[in-house]
Amino acid sequence: DIVMTQTPLSEPVTPGQPASISCRSSQSLLHSNGKTYLYWVVHKPGQAPQGLIYQVSNRYTGVSDRFSGSGSGTDFTLRISRVEAEDAGVYYCWQGIEYPPTVVQP
Repeated sequence: DIVMTQTPLSEPVTPGQPASISCRSSQSLLHSNGKTYLYWVVHKPGQAPQGLIYQVSNRYTGVSDRFSGSGSGTDFTLRISRVEAEDAGVYYCWQGIEYPPTVVQP
């Protein structure tokens, strides 16, 4: 199985300031079709997990443009340009190139 490693596992952030989370996979997530299957989701208290980013850098509909994703191959980053209180939650990266999909466990 592909192993996903995420850092930092916990980070205090100040509203209005930027924040970033890094994710590394144990092997490349680049498919032969040219797409890279790396996703970011957030799980907020009392809510279902919400997709933020798909295929490295594409925001799901309705996701604020404060969120952006970047990276390639095995190394990826989620950035929040200006943190808001409503952003509090547990953030996960997961891979979808290999079955079963694997998600980092914070």
